[in-house]
Amino acid sequence: MRELSGKTAFVTGGASGIGLELGRAFAAVGMNVMLADIEPGPLTAAVKMLGSSVQGVTCDVADPLSVEQAAQSTFEAFGNVHVVCNNAGVGGPGSIDDISLDTWRWVLDVNLWGVLHGIRTFLPHIRAHGEGGHIVNTASMAGLQSASFNPYATSKYAVVGMSEGLAKDLAPLGIGVSVLCPSFTRTRIGKSGRNRQERYGKMHAPDPESAAGAWNSKLNELLDAGRDPAEIAARTLAAIRENELYVFTHPEMNWELEYRIAALQAAMKKA
Repeated sequence: MRELSGKTAFVTGGASGIGLELGRAFAAVGMNVMLADIEPGPLTAAVKMLGSSVQGVTCDVADPLSVEQAAQSTFEAFGNVHVVCNNAGVGGPGSIDDISLDTWRWVLDVNLWGVLHGIRTFLPHIRAHGEGGHIVNTASMAGLQSASFNPYATSKYAVVGMSEGLAKDLAPLGIGVSVLCPSFTRTRIGKSGRNRQERYGKMHAPDPESAAGAWNSKLNELLDAGRDPAEIAARTLAAIRENELYVFTHPEMNWELEYRIAALQAAMKKA
């Protein structure tokens, strides 16, 4: 979709981080924007900051009814929706030493099912209005090369696969698909527990002396030193206009892809 002015975008996880900057970038090119987020306070502040073409709606992406209600609010506010960014995500602790089913369910419900709920809710609408559209699913470099056994990487691998298949199915319909795969970015994903829904129980922080605890500490350092989310949003906006499937934002992480591809090719030669 090259012409975005006057179109409407729906962005989950829109109150902070990459979602907020996506909203800012869309508004800057003349789009109407609905920011959806589970945190009412930051959501209100984000809408106030971005201006009159931006509205907000509280939404729990792990709940399909909540996503449907958020979509209805968007239709009522702006009419047709053209760009959908299934961006909301959480990063729950997990390791071979502590396989918490509640945490696995929480991370998969938000990071994977939340993406599916967005697709299921908005795709029929985009197909029906016939004005074209684009779906952006936020994955991660962790969805291409996992550093460890954890629910976050598992969910992001699934989002990559889902997006690849969706892109093939929608190409004949003139609807684009992008899968956004950033690496470390200055967001609050390291503090995702603040938004953990009660139905998943309390999140217990890993022992600081354990491998998982040490990784969590390192992760927060890497996030704090990561890319500006505005850079990620700008790259995503360009990808929408060029209809790019894979959106990479950290070229210095290419070694992760090379390592995985080399391992796969070596294994295939033994087949």
